[in-house]
Amino acid sequence: MNGIYERLGVRRRINAAGTLTRLGGSLMDDAVLDAMRDAARSSVDIAELQSAASRIIASATGAQAGLVTSGASAALTLAAAACIAGLDIARMARLPDTRGLPAKILMARTHRNAYDHALRLAGAEIVDIGHNDRGTGAGIRGLEAWEIDAAIDGQAIALAFSATPETAGDLPAVAATARARGLKVIVDAAAQLPPVSNLRAFVAAGADLVVFSGGKAIGGPQGTGILAGARDLIASALLQQLDMDVAPARWAAPDFVDRAKVPVPPHHGIGRGFKVGKEDIAGLIVALERFAARDEAQAAATTRKRLEAIGAALPGRTTRIVQGRATTLEIDVADGPAAAAKLLAGESPIHVGERDLAKGTMIVDLQAVRPESDAILIDGLKRALA
Repeated sequence: MNGIYERLGVRRRINAAGTLTRLGGSLMDDAVLDAMRDAARSSVDIAELQSAASRIIASATGAQAGLVTSGASAALTLAAAACIAGLDIARMARLPDTRGLPAKILMARTHRNAYDHALRLAGAEIVDIGHNDRGTGAGIRGLEAWEIDAAIDGQAIALAFSATPETAGDLPAVAATARARGLKVIVDAAAQLPPVSNLRAFVAAGADLVVFSGGKAIGGPQGTGILAGARDLIASALLQQLDMDVAPARWAAPDFVDRAKVPVPPHHGIGRGFKVGKEDIAGLIVALERFAARDEAQAAATTRKRLEAIGAALPGRTTRIVQGRATTLEIDVADGPAAAAKLLAGESPIHVGERDLAKGTMIVDLQAVRPESDAILIDGLKRALA
């Protein structure tokens, strides 16, 4: 193969570790690439394009509106900015300076993670609530309504919720409690696809804003994300992301922005550095439409068949297929770190899931592996596990 990576001296890799950002995320199909090429050949009004994207996102998620962001982390920052500023353009102009403004975002201690920084980037202050009794094995109780009440002091504006298969069941009760206290609910569901049903699940459970990655399971451009939710909050997020260097008299606002509430355009907002190109917006929307319409049972069956073939090619090795958010193959290994190092040392470096390597389990995830690369993956596994 002789292409751009060869010209740049960058090695192509077999990514059996999943749709990781550091490995370039998903592999886009021809329909997505065609949409991006078509979009690249014309000029458009980005606000108008985002308005069209909003309608597609709303249809797929059940939200009132949506926008394409430059990744899920940027979507979290825009979500926090929207909750802090609303449609007040003077507040938009101040961020991330939130001195004197209500800007506290409540978050259960068990939900804290490295992406909290994306919320704080907008000027938000994260307030820990609850205990980690379940996580430490010290007890069985999770976040309770009174713990939310105790943290509300007039400066709290939102509650942030990290969605996982383990926490998702808590969302309806948490959202109902938060919203009854006047707090917006931001759900980080960046990696909670598949299943396709999760596109709608979090809005249905009471979220005001939901974040998804566009460059993972959806199969869109790696640098994209989705923010879906309440119309005025999405309007605030978009106004803080767009290029606003436009004469007020000739400003054509996105069609879901209430001009009675925003009579003149704001200045460039805190999300100006999070701009999304027309090519990425077009690619993400096509990918979203295809993902929402796909036959999940058929996709899972196809993946299972490929994984069965990989397992069968490793005689004497204990393997098992696991159905989680994605269908994966677990391989028992005596020395996981050493085997993973051998895979990376080959002519075509192979990456595998390393979450349980220290426990002697290697994970093969085919979400970012094309079928024609299965033979290379099998050969690499044989060599590394010999």
